[in-house]
Amino acid sequence: MNFRHDIFRSALLGAIRSGLAVLLSAAVTLSAAATLSTGIDAQAQLPYWEISDASMSLRLVQRLPDQTRGFFTARGFSAVHSEIVAQSCVFQTVFKNESQHATPSPLEYDLREWAVSVAGAAQGLKTREDWKAQWQRLGVALPAQLAFEWSLYPTQQVYQAGDYNWGMSTFNLKPGTAFDLKVVWRQHGRAHAETIHGIRCAPDVEVAPAAPQ
Repeated sequence: MNFRHDIFRSALLGAIRSGLAVLLSAAVTLSAAATLSTGIDAQAQLPYWEISDASMSLRLVQRLPDQTRGFFTARGFSAVHSEIVAQSCVFQTVFKNESQHATPSPLEYDLREWAVSVAGAAQGLKTREDWKAQWQRLGVALPAQLAFEWSLYPTQQVYQAGDYNWGMSTFNLKPGTAFDLKVVWRQHGRAHAETIHGIRCAPDVEVAPAAPQ
């Protein structure tokens, strides 16, 4: 590995860990049932924010803009179109129905009910449907559109007990932006809503891959 990149990677992760230190010390209670945890995802080596209770868990893991550029360029997007996604605050999203460990119940969500808040102003997530309309206007090739659609987290879904899914969520914010996210889901016959505070979009920096162990 390039020694200069190795030093930069270490410095970046050190800064990330320092900024999250106060949250790493303990889980923060959001309600009587739900907790928020945050730290460095073991696989991605980037910050995550996770909300969970006895029946569900939702983890959001930062993706660097450079990772997103590479991913979609390799799937037929032009550099210009890949850059649009890279600048849109992408997170890897993993949502699980954990109710098989307690009282089994389907889990239902719709991303159009979730709300992003930045400095007091609220907006929605950018969904598969929003992106599809944009790619059609820009004339993106259909195979690339299909690859994009399947890479993105589904807008609406129902999970049975023990089911889960993962994919990319886009928040339509600039790299480095801090925001709060109101998460809404339905389970056990009622609606649930919790807000995750202080999520931050990944900065637009280049980080060399980790050296093989």
